[in-house]
Amino acid sequence: MNRERELAKAFVDMADTYAPQFDPLHLFNRLVHSCRQLLQVDAAAVMIADARGTLKTMAATDEGAAFVELMQMQTGRGPCMDCYRTGQARSVPDITAERERWPKLVAAMTDAGYRSLSTVPVRLHERTLGALTLLNTHATDMERDDLYLAQALTDSAALALMHWAIEPRYDDVTTRMQSAIAAKATLDTAKGMIAAYYDVTITEAGQLLAAHAARHRTSLAETALALVNRTMEPALILAPPRG
Repeated sequence: MNRERELAKAFVDMADTYAPQFDPLHLFNRLVHSCRQLLQVDAAAVMIADARGTLKTMAATDEGAAFVELMQMQTGRGPCMDCYRTGQARSVPDITAERERWPKLVAAMTDAGYRSLSTVPVRLHERTLGALTLLNTHATDMERDDLYLAQALTDSAALALMHWAIEPRYDDVTTRMQSAIAAKATLDTAKGMIAAYYDVTITEAGQLLAAHAARHRTSLAETALALVNRTMEPALILAPPRG
């Protein structure tokens, strides 16, 4: 598939979240994986803010990218935090040049194997909802066109989230963000349950949950909630669909 077709598919996938059975967890996963596939990046992660303005990681292409986000959230410092506060994209071509400014972030990135970072705001018109992080294992300055595409994909995801109801209102933004964050917290708990039950990693547990949801044509959020509420047993995660 050429890049033009991949681009078209990525935007269609974002638009597909307008369906009645909208799952915000799939939305953010689509966003980060589309960015990794379409852009010259090795990893991606996305954070959105809760009602208190605290950023929460919603999706990441790998554990290393999630750890980089966590370090910025814990210290309150880094290009992603600056991006969220100002609503402006940021690029760091070589993170090792920022040791004095962000020592903990530099250590986290280099330990995870990353050298450069770019970030664009998750925004709804003029309102900043969070930040998308794009990581590379080598020192590089992201191409302007790729940065523009990352922003377009992120804006599309934000708009899709706002259509997560009939006749959405602009003042529902905080409610939508809180609902998405709550769904992600439930998913993290469910991953821990599956990891313990099957003796697998958290990443593998997430893959098992996603595969089960796909096989049974249900949302990932609903699957995670059923596990956490004990209305579904972990043993059923590997069970085939009925019929």
